[in-house]
Amino acid sequence: MSAFHRIQQLATQPRVHAAFQWLHLHERQLRRWQMDMATIPAPPFGESQRAAWLLERFREIGLSEPHIDTEGNVLAQLAPPPSEQPAILLSAHIDTVFPAGTDCTPREVESRIYAPGICDNAAGVVALLGIAAALRATGFEGFNRTLLFAGNVGEEGEGDLRGMRHIFRSSLPIVAALALDGSGTNTVVTHALGSRRFRITINGPGGHSWSDAGTPNPAVILSRALVTLSDLPLPETPRTTLNIGTMSSGTAINSIPQRAIAHVDMRSQDPAELLRLEVFLHRAVEDAVLAANQSASESSSRQQPPRITYTIDLIGDRPSAALPEGAPLLDTIRAVDRHLSIQTAPRLGSTDANIPLALSIPAVALGAGGTCGGVHTTGEWYSPEGRELALRRILLTVLDLCRE
Repeated sequence: MSAFHRIQQLATQPRVHAAFQWLHLHERQLRRWQMDMATIPAPPFGESQRAAWLLERFREIGLSEPHIDTEGNVLAQLAPPPSEQPAILLSAHIDTVFPAGTDCTPREVESRIYAPGICDNAAGVVALLGIAAALRATGFEGFNRTLLFAGNVGEEGEGDLRGMRHIFRSSLPIVAALALDGSGTNTVVTHALGSRRFRITINGPGGHSWSDAGTPNPAVILSRALVTLSDLPLPETPRTTLNIGTMSSGTAINSIPQRAIAHVDMRSQDPAELLRLEVFLHRAVEDAVLAANQSASESSSRQQPPRITYTIDLIGDRPSAALPEGAPLLDTIRAVDRHLSIQTAPRLGSTDANIPLALSIPAVALGAGGTCGGVHTTGEWYSPEGRELALRRILLTVLDLCRE
């Protein structure tokens, strides 16, 4: 039977209609969950309060084996007997990009909700809860797969997908994964964008701006290396980007810094391009430091002139991969979209799906519906208009995967 005919048959089941009806009638509940969760800070490596909140929701819904694992992920499941069946993972990351102390109080303006993280990824977590609650409320049983729900940590920034890495190191066999991330209805991330992230640190003796004038300045040396790095031509195909995200140095205007630090983000569809950029980064920093030390040696009257040292630390490594064009998971999503009159839009992105895809496990990232703006800013907003269609899409996809 074709994927489209399977979905058509699935969509005629009374329990599926009941689940659709639950989602329709409980939009207020979804909105309340979204606002409640958004008020709880979840900065990188500080997700514990939000994890505790999600654990209570899993318990209220009545999922089996709700718990928080050693990495901080919140897990629960719907499982057939025996529960050792292979699992379908439905996940949404609970962390945000915003540092501790950010005011996350939501405010409503007509249909929109404004709050940092209200879309990325409160929308995804609420979709996760909505699917779980609809399945429980309408009595779905007899899955051929365990349906594993996860609110995972570490998707943003320097989290480096640590939550998803931990899940896929567990003993539970996962045969397919759906990551719910942000808004939108028709997108499906099938290609994992690779990235490498580095922290560059330049160290020197420092000193007083007047009495120690001429001492090598780490801020200047770092700047020279970064200018060299930014001048490197980047290919359009495969698309490759390089970003210098943060820089910090010094303690006072009249002090020569002892240290200068920069964080660099590299992204490409081609692992070879990432390797080329990494080699160039090391060369640019090394050349800048060697030049500074050579200049200091030539101009200093000291027997042992001040030395500059450096370190380059890898702080993020997201693998690139792709879901094969003929993968059954993609066939299912396209069949669901055809049934719901959605125009499928495959995309490239850096999401939690990077990890399973790199392990050759079928995976995609899907939008949780609605619309949004200002993502990753304190002016972030979300509107739930159109959310129900996206939830139907997710539900039908999950049910088809669990029937295999």
